Amino acid sequence: MNVSSRRLLLATALFGAVGLLVPLRILYLQFGPQAERIRAQEIEGQYVVVQPPRGEIYDRNGQLLAGNQTVYEVGVDLTQMDDPETLALTLSVLLEVDHDALLSQLQNPPAGLRYLVVKDFVGAEVQQQLAALQEELAQQGAGASAEGETPPSLRGLSFRQHFFRVYPQHQLAANVLGFVNYEYRGVLGVEEQYDVFLGGRPQRVWVPRSPLEADQVEMPTENAALELTLDAALQGEVEDILDAALVRYGAQSGVIVVMDPRNGEIWAMASAPRFDPNRFWEYDDYFANAAEYNRAVSMVYEPGSVFKILTMAAGLDADVIQPDTTFLDTGIYYIGQYAVYNWNRAAWGEQTMTGCLAHSLNVCLAWVADEMGVETFYRYMRSFGLGRRTGIDLANEAAGRLKLPGDSDWYPLELGTNAFGQGVAVTPVQMLAAASAVATDGRMVAPHVVRAVIGDNGRYEVPAQTIGAPISAETAETLSWMLSEAISTETSLAIVPGYRIAGKTGTAEIPGEEGTNTSFIGWGPVDDPQFMVYVWLERPTASIWASEVAAPVFRDVAQVVIDFLNLPPDEIRLATER
Repeated sequence: MNVSSRRLLLATALFGAVGLLVPLRILYLQFGPQAERIRAQEIEGQYVVVQPPRGEIYDRNGQLLAGNQTVYEVGVDLTQMDDPETLALTLSVLLEVDHDALLSQLQNPPAGLRYLVVKDFVGAEVQQQLAALQEELAQQGAGASAEGETPPSLRGLSFRQHFFRVYPQHQLAANVLGFVNYEYRGVLGVEEQYDVFLGGRPQRVWVPRSPLEADQVEMPTENAALELTLDAALQGEVEDILDAALVRYGAQSGVIVVMDPRNGEIWAMASAPRFDPNRFWEYDDYFANAAEYNRAVSMVYEPGSVFKILTMAAGLDADVIQPDTTFLDTGIYYIGQYAVYNWNRAAWGEQTMTGCLAHSLNVCLAWVADEMGVETFYRYMRSFGLGRRTGIDLANEAAGRLKLPGDSDWYPLELGTNAFGQGVAVTPVQMLAAASAVATDGRMVAPHVVRAVIGDNGRYEVPAQTIGAPISAETAETLSWMLSEAISTETSLAIVPGYRIAGKTGTAEIPGEEGTNTSFIGWGPVDDPQFMVYVWLERPTASIWASEVAAPVFRDVAQVVIDFLNLPPDEIRLATER
């Protein structure tokens, strides 16, 4: 019989034997004549250092977002091996590895090599099949050796148990969660930020030598678990809205964040593109760099006119302007010798400050900044946290950039252009944190995605934190109502029927490139803000204007959030509260 025929017969026998041997062998070991001896004998083994199971991650309602799965490293102890042909054939069939390459490695190992890793991250079912087949061949060999035969053998086959991170919801919230790599370390997102809590320290445990005992290793206790502020159902709906918007408006990428302005809890954070962290090795196929993984916290951009909220807040709080202060818009305004223009190069005539917001007039906001002066304007912008990280509990947060007088690349014209969101770099999360001062009572809240850490010592609730108070409560209330008045004039596509909403669009050209960044920030209800939404669509092609692409996306998200909160229309809610 030639070698090919022998391989074919052996492979056929393996496939048939595997299905029968596993259950039969389990019964034999449990109830057969050797059962008592096997149970009674001292289990041989050794102490090894293992990584304990990572702490699990849940949404705010207890839905599992990240868990663990037991897997095995399959290898061969070359000092114990006596049948490389059977090992190569068996492992090539059950592990789907190349037979000839493996046989060559087994027969001609490098000098000094004692242990060969064949394949890692093998599932428990396949490991059990291999272990049962190894034991069965060992039993057959014990009987055959007495007759002088040389039966097939899997002697030397070895299994090392460890854990593998799994994400049962696949792409859901992937940009928030991050992923765990082959070294079992967190990369990006919550996994990296809380790696010390989730991963813990490796521990020393006793591991038996018998492959049939591999699933009986006493693994160390799991590490701390995390409960996120995210709601999985809302997260899914927001991701669907974002994905549909990218297609509808031909945008390259996008972000939608939903936050509770009262305590900074992030209920949903969608970023596109995203991928399935169960297949983390495909990372490079989706992202050119780490900043693209979660654009809400890591990608900076010029926000455009959503920034006017902060300029107007500073002007009101510094008592330089009032809502009814008038400004004669001639379509051009000079900062020193430099001119700034409106978005459409038009002149809008006499306008109140509310009208300046409603028509998103660049020259008006440049005038407001000029009236405040360099020192006052930049003092307020710094107090809003621009140019600094918010401290959100996600890895790789970007700080953005606010150039200041005295910096080598700051020019006097930037007092005017910064006032309407050009020449300043922010992240969506920074803008949410800054605008939360306007949405509530002048206090900026710290955005966060972890609600509680759960460990051996109980449950630790993450408290709401205030990270600044840049404006007074009176200023915040005044500006919120101005924005709610302006929204009906500037962008009716953002209106949610039955609810009074405050908000602002932002359209900004991308420096040195084609296309625009379109944004919208809004919150409501104005009298008692319970949610904030930030939308950013990058390079839309259906329209370059935020009022036509970002505003309707905000409306869709706001309606979903209102349903999520079971929030009655203003008329009914206010009547009930009286």
